[in-house]
Amino acid sequence: MARNELRPVVRLKSAAGTGHTYVTTKNRRNDPDRMTLRKYDPIVRRHVTYREER
Repeated sequence: MARNELRPVVRLKSAAGTGHTYVTTKNRRNDPDRMTLRKYDPIVRRHVTYREER
């Protein structure tokens, strides 16, 4: 599958400071700013905010 500049691959880093990351894609047209999601952090064993890192 070819890489598309409209849907770049981004890394989401845990705001809990554990260093855990998720990798996903995002649509630049719909989400031009940094993405934030609440996802499960297995190191602290609870849901925390994950923020897109550049």
